[in-house]
Amino acid sequence: MHAIGAETWIMHGTLLGWWWNRRIMPWDSDADVMVSERAMAFLASYYNMTVHSFDVPELPRPRKRYLLEVNPHYVNASTNDWMNVIDARWIDTENGLFIDITTLRPDLAAQERGERGMLMSKDRHRYREKDLFPLRDSYFEDTPVKVPFGYAELLEEEYGSKALVQTNYKNHQFDRERQEWLPM
Repeated sequence: MHAIGAETWIMHGTLLGWWWNRRIMPWDSDADVMVSERAMAFLASYYNMTVHSFDVPELPRPRKRYLLEVNPHYVNASTNDWMNVIDARWIDTENGLFIDITTLRPDLAAQERGERGMLMSKDRHRYREKDLFPLRDSYFEDTPVKVPFGYAELLEEEYGSKALVQTNYKNHQFDRERQEWLPM
């Protein structure tokens, strides 16, 4: 996303994995990122259905190809269409694994109620602008990423405070010494 000029940041389960050890959780099957409404319009206009190649030297097949697919319903900000809450995906053309991309939009209903700085995504998550921005630089899976400014508050709101301290989950135990989720 950085290479094509679309600012993105990690969210949801990916952000929770970042919190624990800067890695994807062993039970998670995808990665989640978010972009602004403006960035999504840019992706849809110039990059929809394009294939991008990347070199990953440590893999047996070092040249990876990804398709960027933008959902034509990305323009619909409604939270009532549960079939279209993911606005775009980066899809690995070899194995089908993907990164979900959701769009951050102004929360017009909150603005009508006089709540300033409120944002939303179609998956019914609501955010305060001050909890997201300014974005912080970090690493996830040894790759540079952006994370929301108030990451702990966002994670507690989405998953509950236990998600930040509970070291047993989905038949895994977090080993603090190794900084790794291990099967029990």
